[in-house]
Amino acid sequence: MTQHLEGDWLELATASGSTIRVLKTAHPRARRLRLTVTPKGARVSYPHGTHPAQVSAFLRHHADWLERKLDELHLIVKPAPPLRVGTPTEFLLRGETVQLDWADGPYPRVDAGEGTVTLTIPRPHTRALPVARGLLASFFEAQIRRDVSRWLAGYVPMLGLAPTALRVRPMKSLWGSLDTRDRINLDLALALAPPAALRYVLAHELCHLKVRSHAPRFWAQVEGLFPDWREQRDWLRLNGAWLKTELDRLIADVAD
Repeated sequence: MTQHLEGDWLELATASGSTIRVLKTAHPRARRLRLTVTPKGARVSYPHGTHPAQVSAFLRHHADWLERKLDELHLIVKPAPPLRVGTPTEFLLRGETVQLDWADGPYPRVDAGEGTVTLTIPRPHTRALPVARGLLASFFEAQIRRDVSRWLAGYVPMLGLAPTALRVRPMKSLWGSLDTRDRINLDLALALAPPAALRYVLAHELCHLKVRSHAPRFWAQVEGLFPDWREQRDWLRLNGAWLKTELDRLIADVAD
């Protein structure tokens, strides 16, 4: 079992290929390490001053129990089958499960229907998989840019500020960022999330145009722009590892 720290979450990759995310919390009244599992996920609490290595060792010791309990609640992120040309598969798009189908045609293209996405790949299929991954990456980026352009039309007048550019690309750990040139970066995996989650990340980065830190006045700005931000932040914390894994499955060869 491997592990790495990410914010307030500990991410565990099991030998079976599943991913477990555990919320870690230092509790002022805690006298010992404690691991709990609820329908909302796993949480490890520990006394202030506990060394991270102790937390990691504690989780490793209880890994089998943790995986079993999360599996009972269907909270284990299980790996989906690899993308194969000609083999239909399902994936999440804008928070909804869709069917990926394949077709032959004179030129590569993506066609989105009600609950389906069809990739048309010309023969011969010598480089079909890289072409398919590139098509999906472009399709996902177009989905994000379409939503963002619509929301910016409302947010920019409210803020009185606008980003200088928008870049959409796979990001290893972040969902978005604002660079020193006021360019917004968004994670391509947000195309798989519900639109409200993408909207929260956009609002978050836009508010950094006014407040670069996460001071209380920053969160007040986010609240005014997107009142449901807490719900969407929690959704991304719970489902984020799976989203990033799923994006990698679909477009791994074209990811930065």
